[in-house]
Amino acid sequence: MVLAELGTRISKAISSMGQAMIIDEKVLDAVLKEICTALLQADVNVKQVMNLRNGVKKRVNIAELAAGLNKQRVIEKAVFDELCDMLDSGVDPKKLELKKEKGKQLTVMFVGLQGSGKTTTCTKYAYFYKKKGWKPALVCADTYRAGAFDQLKQNATKAQIPFYGSYKETDPAAIAQQGVLRFKEELRDLIIVDTSGRHKQEAALFEEMKQVAAAVSPDLIIFVMDGSIGQAAFDQAKAFKEAVEVGAVIITKLDGHAKGGGALSAVAATKSPIIFLGTGEHMDQFESFETKRFVQRLLGKGDVSGLMDKIQDVIPEDKQPELLDTISKGNVTMRVLKDMFESVLELGPMSQMMSMLPGFNSDLLPKGNDKQSQMMIRRYITIIESMTDKEMDTNNIKTLQEPSRVNRLARGSGSSPQQVLALLESYKHYSKYATQALKAANLPKNLKSMKGDVPMNPRQMQQALGKMSRALPPQLLQQLGGVGGLQSLMKGLDGKLGGLGGLGK
Repeated sequence: MVLAELGTRISKAISSMGQAMIIDEKVLDAVLKEICTALLQADVNVKQVMNLRNGVKKRVNIAELAAGLNKQRVIEKAVFDELCDMLDSGVDPKKLELKKEKGKQLTVMFVGLQGSGKTTTCTKYAYFYKKKGWKPALVCADTYRAGAFDQLKQNATKAQIPFYGSYKETDPAAIAQQGVLRFKEELRDLIIVDTSGRHKQEAALFEEMKQVAAAVSPDLIIFVMDGSIGQAAFDQAKAFKEAVEVGAVIITKLDGHAKGGGALSAVAATKSPIIFLGTGEHMDQFESFETKRFVQRLLGKGDVSGLMDKIQDVIPEDKQPELLDTISKGNVTMRVLKDMFESVLELGPMSQMMSMLPGFNSDLLPKGNDKQSQMMIRRYITIIESMTDKEMDTNNIKTLQEPSRVNRLARGSGSSPQQVLALLESYKHYSKYATQALKAANLPKNLKSMKGDVPMNPRQMQQALGKMSRALPPQLLQQLGGVGGLQSLMKGLDGKLGGLGGLGK
């Protein structure tokens, strides 16, 4: 999770109020002091931190709070709202999402200083929209940095996206124009132009950006900013916004950097909408930015809506009710488990996905765990693929545990018998808990033909949630944030999968 340390410190400060016998002005001041210290150490501007402190104090008047009101929740809500105000540019990033229209071709131009990760971000942006059904193409108009075209070519080839550039032409505006015209003729609907950067904000850089912009008439100009520069992001974002018509900002290098909070708040202060965050070098380490969802994850409240968006990206909409129907009937075969594993791998880094669950403690996934988890899942998929069709479609675990079969599967997949047995043990848990949880939810009998919501009264809803919470293992329930977290999760499922018996209502 981006800025995990900052989020953990703020969450701990808020939860410390639960140990106080009485929450008074002194307790509130101590909590705000800890939150402000954490923000200052994340390089957030002093004035913005003071505004947050004063804002919380205005929203929460301890002396006037009604008796019996949960003061901790009131304070937590005030901190949440003030953090959202600090990180909100005032422009809804959803309005800047590209909308596919038949016959329309969009050109997006990327600008930024050298070393900000601009070329890598261009490819990530193209890959993000490629997964959504677009036909992107990349144009390298960076003639200043040696190796820029080679880097873009390598990235584009890896992502299987067409590219254009030149080793001979030295005029970036000419290259950009030629590339855009070529891809328009090839009916590419999203053409992304990568431009030069400099070590400093030179007049030559801004002049070059204006020339390229005049040559290609971009529909959107995106400024790529290095998040590790902290508060200096304010002056940089302002300068670029004044030089060319910057419509959106992508902040990179936020993977665990201490100054990330400063960069986010500084860019928001320029009223420039942040649309994506780069959290690593890999293609899938690229997140949509929405203020409220980001702050929810920062405070350990999860991002169920974001998680469901990811699930929808990898599981076709028409397959979602069918998958739930199969699981709820207890028909979790090895083939179904393989589909689930493949979907998990497509969702992105494990820590990023898990941080979207309410109540998830990022400390439980130490650095490097993503790679180990993915290797384990890939190993399991290989073992399943070495099974016969009959073995893949059975849910009789005892048959699969026969020593001769275990040894044969180990040889066929290049694994050890212990790894095969570990998969079978995992299968028992996955099938048991998934089936129990969905059955306990008292879902309609035929999920595949389910249309709209099937309302539940509040009593039925609480009974269903109670059954689900008892069906899940205690450790998993705790990770979901208890019954309250489970209800939040079901709200996300309810809205995204067309209604699950009104559980989220």
